[in-house]
Amino acid sequence: MKEWKKNIRQVLPYVPGEQPKQTDVIKLNTNENPYPPSPKVQEMCRQIDNLRLYPDPAAARLVNAIADYKGLDSSQVFVGVGSDDVLALSFLTFFNSGKPILFPDITYSFYDVWADLFRIPYETKALDEEFRIRKEDYYGENGGVIFPNPNAPTGILMPLADIRDILDHNQDVIVIVDEAYIDFGGQTAQELLKEYENLLVVQTFSKSRSLAGLRIGYAMGSPELISALHNVKYSFNSYTMNQPSILLGAASVEDDDYFRETTAKIIATREWFKDEMRKLGFTFPDSKANFLFAAHESVPAKEIFEAARAENIYVRYFPKERIDNYLRITIGTDEEMRKFVGFLKRYLHK
Repeated sequence: MKEWKKNIRQVLPYVPGEQPKQTDVIKLNTNENPYPPSPKVQEMCRQIDNLRLYPDPAAARLVNAIADYKGLDSSQVFVGVGSDDVLALSFLTFFNSGKPILFPDITYSFYDVWADLFRIPYETKALDEEFRIRKEDYYGENGGVIFPNPNAPTGILMPLADIRDILDHNQDVIVIVDEAYIDFGGQTAQELLKEYENLLVVQTFSKSRSLAGLRIGYAMGSPELISALHNVKYSFNSYTMNQPSILLGAASVEDDDYFRETTAKIIATREWFKDEMRKLGFTFPDSKANFLFAAHESVPAKEIFEAARAENIYVRYFPKERIDNYLRITIGTDEEMRKFVGFLKRYLHK
């Protein structure tokens, strides 16, 4: 090996869901919202100017909009380029003790990538037989805790009492609750911020607010945690949030009626889809996210995945231990889900 190659950081990267180039597809593989953003976002698009200037590095308009909406002080809110950016900066900022951080073995598959990238030791804790997080697994000494709620790719929601219990057993480290899917039927851990200064709650505009293309994520926490995130961000890149994202994100937050209307549609479609999938012989955890994590009683998931893809229907398949017979299926519009159910009926009963 050439000497210079020894100094290149080697890491196994995160693999995102496939983004097909053609437009005539049913795309149920990356948990995007099937509905357009708020009309107020469309209005604000026409008002954007001054793109020749740097954006506000503090993204104050967006931060203030989120803080007002959440009933927080602006010093308790941090924004970034999608929740991935916020979470990556959180790993870099808070997980520096040298002790292993803890997260589930079946979870968002970016966690171990960031840990490897930043050379943070970690241990994964196995979900139980029903794919649930066992709170007791997070009682021991560690360098920090992170988990999604609802978990991904399972969609299972952890009760707030269990999150409180994990916090009670981890008062000397930072605990991060990743709430990318909380708006589809869960109770946010935000209310625990008043009691636990070591808690960071992370949310995103990509799912429930139909703004995956703008890349907006945010964290809520104590002013001390938020200040630490800002210090790391400003040491890395002062202008991470672009001007359109700041303005359009704020416009989205200001249209709460539309937000509630679209999330309610997705929840209703999800519940209908659960019934249809049970009739077809699928089993799945009770999802509180905008997707279902389903396995068929007799047909392998990989076969269904490949057959659906051949008909321009994209779902997510994970060739990993314990979950390689499951498909993660995003909840689309009623029409998209009816077409997917129609495909399954034809394929399974041929």
